[in-house]
Amino acid sequence: MSKYYTPKRSRNIYEPGSEEPFKLSRSKVDMYLECPKCFYIDRRLGVGRPPGYPFSLNSAVDTLLKKEFDTHRAEKSAHPLMEQYGVNAIPYQHKDIDVWRENFTGVQYYDPDLNLTLTGAVDDVWVNPKGELIVVDYKATSKDGKVSLDAEWQIGYKRQMEFYQWLLRKNGFDVSDTGYFVYVNGRTDLEAFDGKLEFEVDLIPYTGNDSWIEPTLKEIKECLDGDAIPKSHEDCDYCGYREAVNDVT
Repeated sequence: MSKYYTPKRSRNIYEPGSEEPFKLSRSKVDMYLECPKCFYIDRRLGVGRPPGYPFSLNSAVDTLLKKEFDTHRAEKSAHPLMEQYGVNAIPYQHKDIDVWRENFTGVQYYDPDLNLTLTGAVDDVWVNPKGELIVVDYKATSKDGKVSLDAEWQIGYKRQMEFYQWLLRKNGFDVSDTGYFVYVNGRTDLEAFDGKLEFEVDLIPYTGNDSWIEPTLKEIKECLDGDAIPKSHEDCDYCGYREAVNDVT
């Protein structure tokens, strides 16, 4: 069996009636919105979707960007990208910034009414002169033309930022509605590789609206407490594959 995938697991499965808080990550909330059936099978029945393989280049870009912005965080200075785009802010200094950026910990909020602990790992947080925190997310790609947030599938990026904004607000911080995507685009228009990959870097603002989150969390709790597997989303590739396999076996 692949070392990257364990189909059935015994840990972190939701048990109705349990008094223990159930931890739910931002990505699992997004899975529910993508397909309630996949979410239920994963969190309630303990059978996860096959994972995608890690994008090592994207991870390398994330690591280097964090180091770069951390230099300005230590100096309490604006990054040149902020100055280029007229963003009046500096990287935010906080004792928990590394925890907030760590997978499997991240920013956390416990909802006592739902008995859920919600988590999400941010890429970065800036702060403006008014003391508002600004959520920042790093994205990497390689495509012709300028990067944007116009594609339908990028709704997941927008929900991701809104969820981080919501988590920080629930922790008592004043958070700007406007966040930023540091979007780097690998250039393919050069004459040669020469042992290096060059990127164009854009800063794309996005005004978030987190009003969908709390109603969605209530739906999720009802889904987890139910005994019937919900219907799949009509566009879910995973469910489509399962149904196709059942038709031929």
